[in-house]
Amino acid sequence: MRLRFITTGGTIDKIYFDALSQFEVGESVVQHVLTEALVDFDYDVVSLFQKDSLEIDDNDRQALRDYIAKDDATHYVITHGTDTMPETASVLSDLENRTIVLTGALSPARFRTTDAVFNVGMAVAAVQVAAPGVYIAMSGQVFEAGAVQKNRAENRFEAIDRS
Repeated sequence: MRLRFITTGGTIDKIYFDALSQFEVGESVVQHVLTEALVDFDYDVVSLFQKDSLEIDDNDRQALRDYIAKDDATHYVITHGTDTMPETASVLSDLENRTIVLTGALSPARFRTTDAVFNVGMAVAAVQVAAPGVYIAMSGQVFEAGAVQKNRAENRFEAIDRS
């Protein structure tokens, strides 16, 4: 099985920008994470955009969806900013015969303390064993698209309470 990684930006790829004392999205760290992890499977990395997820709009989501719909791969890991990850997962949820796992980080991968590497590993495991569909791998869990939300107050992802 060949995995296709699609990078879209988000906190996972943020770097500190000294001139403004802010963070901005930099080059993707996915290739570095996979190299450092000594992975032994076939994959490639495609960068579609480098945006904070608050800047990802409906046109970007449609471009991502169109790319996957026309692509020949069947298994995808998408790195994405956490603020709008559930919305993007929802847009992708009607794609058939594909297993798609979105992941990201609550702190930049370049930080010493980060969830990025763990989340990418979770996404890689999930995409290989999950049934076709769309999932989010965050906070040590794998959620189905449409059944997860980001709890900003607790800084984690959690299942949507449907009771």
